[in-house]
Amino acid sequence: MTIQIKKTYRGLSPGMLCDEVRGLLQKQGIITAETESQTYALPSGDTQSRTTLTLKTQAEHEKDQRTFGSVHILGSPQDETKMLLDIDETLFPRERLSAFQGELDFILGSYETKW
Repeated sequence: MTIQIKKTYRGLSPGMLCDEVRGLLQKQGIITAETESQTYALPSGDTQSRTTLTLKTQAEHEKDQRTFGSVHILGSPQDETKMLLDIDETLFPRERLSAFQGELDFILGSYETKW
């Protein structure tokens, strides 16, 4: 079963969000590999960014790693950054996911936009 976590932040750069998410996931034993990072020009002259991270299990040998999720981070010129985390809960137990969410909320909660 796949779990999705969706967050929207104001006043937080996409790069900082990416670094924080990567660090917190690594603390939970998850390997993050940046698969794509792009910046797009907008007609207004502003830019928009998109970063995708692939999540893998830690293993002694790289061939034994299993991909079980991804993180998508979108930065807009309106000072808004969105994150979508898709994760397979069979490979990442709810306890570890809860610990990750708790740390993420503690560190970045003041930037989060509540709907």
